[in-house]
Order: sequence, then structure tokens, then C-alpha cells
Amino acid sequence: MDYQSWSDYLFQAQRKAIAVEPITDFEKNLSVDDGYKIQELLMDYRCNEGEKIIGAKAGLTSIAKQKAMGVNEPVYGIITDKMMLVSGEKVELDKFIHPRVEPEIVFILGKDLSGHNLTVEEILDATESVCCGLEIIDSRYLDFRFTLADVVADNTSASAFILGNPMPLTNLELDLTGCLLEINNEVVATATGAAVLGHPARAVALLAAWLHTQGKSLKKGWAVLSGGLTNAFPLEPNNYVRGSFAHLGSVSIKV
Repeated sequence: MDYQSWSDYLFQAQRKAIAVEPITDFEKNLSVDDGYKIQELLMDYRCNEGEKIIGAKAGLTSIAKQKAMGVNEPVYGIITDKMMLVSGEKVELDKFIHPRVEPEIVFILGKDLSGHNLTVEEILDATESVCCGLEIIDSRYLDFRFTLADVVADNTSASAFILGNPMPLTNLELDLTGCLLEINNEVVATATGAAVLGHPARAVALLAAWLHTQGKSLKKGWAVLSGGLTNAFPLEPNNYVRGSFAHLGSVSIKV
């Protein structure tokens, strides 16, 4: 399999904001491991264009998301500085293909983190602060149609993210932290942190374990997106989207 060719295929789709057929339409035996090899080369393209890796993301970590996408395991991707937007900022839709937005709890790491079977307590000990966030996912595939291997190759549909103000972990129970997602001041979804694997820190632990198998680690200072708490909702012209989190504040975008 020509991993380099498929990574360029996805890089050009992202760069030109055009949807393409899933890789599995052509490579019927594409495995998840193949997907991660393509993802790594895809990120090489982006870094060669001047982007800087500033974190990682877990995707499909909630039961709602897994059911929506027809999969039963999380996926993992990389985020860069070019993907970061500012809360309250206006988002230009022409930079995306078919963007969707979801609320997340985000961990800011205070030290490097790697290893298998890390506990929630070990993840929290390694966390400098947490914040609320919105992630804009934007699959490069036509009609959001893909297999697990396809979405992994596409860097788990990573496109953009917005962070709230960092907050200390003191007295925060992240599994019980409530979230409201509003579009044009109407509540479209609610959840708690427990929607992500019972506790969002478990998504970080799985991400650390995945990187550990590759001889890599989560890095001090990285932002780690723990996965959507709700289903993702399409972004439409003139949308105002706000995620409000108990004890973590709120974060918003305008379209």
C-alpha cells in the first residue's frame, strides 16, 4: 500500500477544502494500523508547511458518538497551532467542507505522560489545568462516510478547536461536570463529563497508552481534547454556538 500517496490525497483535500471518496472505496483491506501510518505521514505534510504540534485528541469516546458513527472504540489524532481559534471569533465556513461542532473537556498537561494502564488519579496528577472547549470536526470524506480506518487516516476529522480559560483542578469532579451546548441560544444537547468513558481522564489514559505503543508520549504543555460529550452538530451560516460547563465557564464561536 502506498501510504505516502494516501496521505497526500487527504492533505490536498484538507488544503483545498474538497470532499473525497473514502480510502476504503479503493483499499478494501485498509486496517486501523494502516490508518495510523497514513495519519503520521499526513501530519508530516502539515508540519512541513510550518504547523506546530501542540497536543492530541481522542475521538469517538462517548457512547453517543460511537453509536452515531457506527464504531465501538475510540480513535486518536494530533492537533496543531493552526487549528486553534479564539473564543468569540467568527468562523469562516469556506475554510471547511462540512463542519460540525461538539463540546469537550480539555486537559493541559503539566508534565510528560506515557505508559499503559494509567489511572484517573495519575492523569489528574499530571494535569496542570483543565478548560472547556469546542471542537470543529470536518471529515474530508464525502457525506461524512467512512470506516474506523478511514477516519484514523484523516486524523480523526481534526479541523479546529476553541479553548476556554484554564482552571485549576482543585475540587473539580470532572465526571460530574455538566455541559450545555447551545446553537442560537437554544439548548441542543446536554451531558456530563461521565459521557466520556465514565470520566474524561480515561480518554487521556487511553491516548497515552496508544502513544506508548509507538514509543511516544503526551508532552508537557500539550492540550489534550478528551472527546465530544455529545453528538456533533452541523455548523450553518449565522450560527452562534456556545458551550457552557459547570465550574469551567463557557466558550463560543460565531459563524
